[in-house]
Amino acid sequence: MRYTGSCHCGAVKFEFESETIEKGLRCNCSICRRKGAVMSAFVMPPEQLKISADDNALAKYEFGSCIAKHYYCNHCGIYTFHQTFRKPGHYRVNLGCLEELDSTALPFEVFDGASL
Repeated sequence: MRYTGSCHCGAVKFEFESETIEKGLRCNCSICRRKGAVMSAFVMPPEQLKISADDNALAKYEFGSCIAKHYYCNHCGIYTFHQTFRKPGHYRVNLGCLEELDSTALPFEVFDGASL
């Protein structure tokens, strides 16, 4: 299935193909706990995620080891996707940004990122 997503103001957009999304993932690390997003339970290689952003719209936040890279819209502040700590260079997306999906209706697992 083809999924399309964006931040709230539409300055950051992304799309990818995957099997039908039936569950999500949350993390209890310090940043994920605060942003509270339900993410894709699967990771995807960079060539699978097509990203487009207006000039200066896509911002990146890194902390700690700076391996994980958290991306958000510099205009509206919405977290859209991130490169993972456990599989650097690969992505998880914020399921709440997807047009084709109600992320609040999905079951989710919790990953213990706080213990890493």
